[in-house]
Amino acid sequence: MQNLLDFDADGLTAFVAGLGEKPFRARQLLRWMHRRGASEFAAMTDLARSLRSRLEASARVAAPAVVSDTTSADGTRKWLLDVGRGNAIETVFIPEEDRGTLCVSSQAGCAMNCLFCSTGRQGFNRNLTTAEIVGQLWWAEHTLRAGFGITAENERVISNVVLMGMGEPLQNLDALVPALRLMLDDNAYGLSRRRVTVSTSGLVRQIDKLAAACPVALAVSLHAPNDALRDRLVPLNRKHPLRELMAACRRYLLHAPRDFITFEYVMLDRINDAADQARELVALVRDVPCKFNLIPFNPFPGSGLARSSAGRIREFAQVLTDAGIVTTIRKTRGDDIDAACGQLAGEVQDRTRRADRVVNRLPPVVAVAGS
Repeated sequence: MQNLLDFDADGLTAFVAGLGEKPFRARQLLRWMHRRGASEFAAMTDLARSLRSRLEASARVAAPAVVSDTTSADGTRKWLLDVGRGNAIETVFIPEEDRGTLCVSSQAGCAMNCLFCSTGRQGFNRNLTTAEIVGQLWWAEHTLRAGFGITAENERVISNVVLMGMGEPLQNLDALVPALRLMLDDNAYGLSRRRVTVSTSGLVRQIDKLAAACPVALAVSLHAPNDALRDRLVPLNRKHPLRELMAACRRYLLHAPRDFITFEYVMLDRINDAADQARELVALVRDVPCKFNLIPFNPFPGSGLARSSAGRIREFAQVLTDAGIVTTIRKTRGDDIDAACGQLAGEVQDRTRRADRVVNRLPPVVAVAGS
């Protein structure tokens, strides 16, 4: 049976046309599913009874099933969601005074193998479907509304979505783009393009494709000021070096809803956190309007890495700030439930057998980064 969460507005319009229905039925279905959280066709009372019967025979509305639901001491909430065949993904809600942010996964595992990321250590199984991506928002939004006693369909708990969970979103563009369109659709979640962010490790051609298909805010996982170090931290850099990545960022800004790129930079003690490396970054991004989000490393077993000290992070940030670059230091949230940045692991039936391979890629740069 067809899962209707797989369809954006155009896809749903085509589906109902196949049932002999007019386009406005698709808009009704979108509102019932996404704005009201309905999963039973019998509840969709303004649809003709004959249409409801046909839908019940041929379609369903199903998000991934919840395996566990954990809340951190700081209010961060993490769901483990079953996506079948022994795979589970993690979705995290981060409440703040002025917004509610949902961190969404795009793959079961990740093939990027970044040195500092727990998800990458688990390997990769498959891309998620559109229903599995947007289903995370569907589940979280309506679960949170029920918990807060919110009944008005126009009142949202989740104001921001970041594709920064498990996986590399741009490796899964075919499923990602319809999910993004649903997030932006006024008949679904009605989010602003500025409040939906896709994070990438630097897939250059896919950055261009996202710009053409559905430009939203873009975050780039940078983590190093030069190719030699980034090759070790982010292996994708060997295929798409920094010169190509910076050019792609400049092209994306021609279409982006924001006039800057966010560069994410995990702070690794004595590896990429020296003041001289911050000055290298300033030179690297001089032609790319940007802001930096410095992320204190969140340790996980077997990483062999340590978090930069608060003093080194402040010194690093000051170099960027003095150069006129807006720089924030991310507050660690949810680390007591392994929900912080880089800690999401879920359960992955690894097809790459990465977990069976032990490779020491720790960059030998202590002397360089010791300032």
